[in-house]
Order: sequence, then structure tokens, then C-alpha cells
Amino acid sequence: MEQLQKTKQLTVRDLARGAIIAAVYALLTIFLAPISSGLIQCRVAEAMCVLPYFTFSAVPGLFVGCALANLLTGAPAYDVLFGSLATLIAAYLTFLMRKRAPKYLAPLPSVVVNALVVGALLVYVYDVGVGFWVAAGYVAVGQAIACFVLGLPLMKLLERFRGKLFDAES
Repeated sequence: MEQLQKTKQLTVRDLARGAIIAAVYALLTIFLAPISSGLIQCRVAEAMCVLPYFTFSAVPGLFVGCALANLLTGAPAYDVLFGSLATLIAAYLTFLMRKRAPKYLAPLPSVVVNALVVGALLVYVYDVGVGFWVAAGYVAVGQAIACFVLGLPLMKLLERFRGKLFDAES
């Protein structure tokens, strides 16, 4: 309960941190648009899915960044809504598991949730011509590359500067 109360008290610093995370996520996705969407994709910005391990402000930041990126790249409304919600759910799960699971598992919620949700979007909204499990598998591989191969080294780098970048209680 105490942890939930802390998450509700966002400061101006938290809002600014979330806004920066949103902007970086959106810019990375838009700049790398050719590999950020489609059946075979690797959304490099998803490496940032490890940020909720450090701070709650990353949860809304990643959600807003994903929504902006999807809107600005012309994704259909279902993708904007459900793709962004998948990022929100995965980010919140990462935040919740940070004290209960080893840190090297921090990217796992993003891989699993996005594989299922984006896999469904690819099949039912984009009609990519493959079955759900094939689409989910492709998304899972791209997510694993972004989240584990890029995200874990990012996490290791950020741990060095944790005290300067993130509040001790975040």
C-alpha cells in the first residue's frame, strides 16, 4: 500500500523525467521507422523498457512515447490504443517486479506483453497473412533483441549514474 501511495505522488521532476522518456522513445521510433513496425520489427526504443526498474515516471513516459510514435507514424487507431496500452502494462509490470525478481528479468514483461498484443494487432488489424503464434513469435524475437540485447546494457550503464539520474526512492 505504501508503494502505491508513492506512485500517486508525482513531482515536477517526475513529470519532466517522464516527458523526456516519452520524447526519446517517440524520436527513436520515428527516426528508425523502417525497422520499428511490421511483421519483422525491432523497435529500438523498447530498450527503454528497463527504465521502470529505476523510476515510476518511466511508466507513463513510455506509454505517452509509444502513443505519440504510433500516432505520428500513421498507425491505425487500434494500434495506437492497444499497442500503447501494451507498453503501459509491460512498463507497470516491470516497475512492480523490480523488488521481487532479478534485474536481468526486467525486460521480460515487455517481450511477453508486446508479443501477445502486437502479434494480435498484426494478424487482426494489419492482416499480415500469418497465424497469431507466428506473428507473436516474430514480435517476441524483435522485442528480445531490443529489450535484452540493448536494454540490459542500457540498464547496466544507468546503474552507474543511478544516484544522479533517479531519486533514491524511485
